[in-house]
Amino acid sequence: MSDHHIKRLVIMRHAKADWPMGVPDHERPLEERGHREAPLAGKWLLKHGVVPDFILCSSALRTRQTCTWVCDELGDKAPTPKLEDGLYSASANRMLTVINHVPDTVTTLMVISHMPGVQDLAMHLASRDSDHDAYMDAANRYPTSALTVMETEKSWAELDGQDARLTHFKVPRP
Repeated sequence: MSDHHIKRLVIMRHAKADWPMGVPDHERPLEERGHREAPLAGKWLLKHGVVPDFILCSSALRTRQTCTWVCDELGDKAPTPKLEDGLYSASANRMLTVINHVPDTVTTLMVISHMPGVQDLAMHLASRDSDHDAYMDAANRYPTSALTVMETEKSWAELDGQDARLTHFKVPRP
């Protein structure tokens, strides 16, 4: 892949959420561990030079809080996130439809959403030349705050399956 045509996709599962009684699922907040771990994802992205220029975030409270922590770590490099109702409880196919509508001026896209969609999307997009260890880690477990980094030469509109190289799978922990 030639560097000037590469697009990067970062797929993140929200940080650890709480289950308070009587609170609708969409309004579940992060628990204490989630507030500690979410910033670590932003630190990892900065350290590895994977800074998104566009973030799509599920409209659920736990994903919005995760996104806020990530953006706090990215500082003035952080883009203004776009809340996307269609990412809440979305299947991999629904997430891909949202991604397919991202403008090609975006070179590094971050999507913050929920299980099982995030894991299913990563596995659906992963090409045969993906990093084996990263692929196996993402396939076997996708805990809260986990990040998958993928690279492709295709436009966002052309992504449809097995056409992005999975390069990193990271579970930020203190």
